[in-house]
Amino acid sequence: MAANRELLWLLAVLLAVLVWSWIAPFDRATWWLEAIPVLVALPVLYITRRGFPLTRLSYYLIFLHAVILLVGAHYTYARVPLGFFVADWFDFTRNHYDRFGHLAQGFVPAILAREVLWRNRVVVGRYWLFFLVTCFCLAFSAFYELLEWLTAVVGGDGSVEFLGTQGDVWDAQWDMFIALLGAISAQLLLGGWHDRQMAVVAAATGR
Repeated sequence: MAANRELLWLLAVLLAVLVWSWIAPFDRATWWLEAIPVLVALPVLYITRRGFPLTRLSYYLIFLHAVILLVGAHYTYARVPLGFFVADWFDFTRNHYDRFGHLAQGFVPAILAREVLWRNRVVVGRYWLFFLVTCFCLAFSAFYELLEWLTAVVGGDGSVEFLGTQGDVWDAQWDMFIALLGAISAQLLLGGWHDRQMAVVAAATGR
């Protein structure tokens, strides 16, 4: 389990990134659309910190994902400098920071879904856990793509920065596929480590 001091340090760094992200973003409307998950997650994590504390791994992954979102919110995903650097280095034709964001969109929720389902005994079999977590992450990614589509329908040209397709007609399909790869790789790479941390939390909390 993560100690309170450890969580406070993560929160302090994240708030600093949040303030930086808020100051003079490329597009204010896009900032709100991209940063909303972070703004919603913070109070939820605070409310559940005693009744359902997460593993240290989950808290750190949430922190990392929040930073990725806030950086994308500040620059817009198609304009993040790191993405341009990588594009120049590998001679890519587009800024792939959004692909990195969608990889995290599958990777991080996979560990969170895994923890919630296993610790609440919603699933008892490891194979079913793997399958259902993968399904959840793919469904979550598809929901996000539908949200982007709805934003485009409502916002028209004003939603171009939020969509960040960069002219790729298969952008939504690539996003969902990469999120799927993230969900699968998270479970394969971190499953054993996560199991050990969940056992520690269960011993301390009974859940």
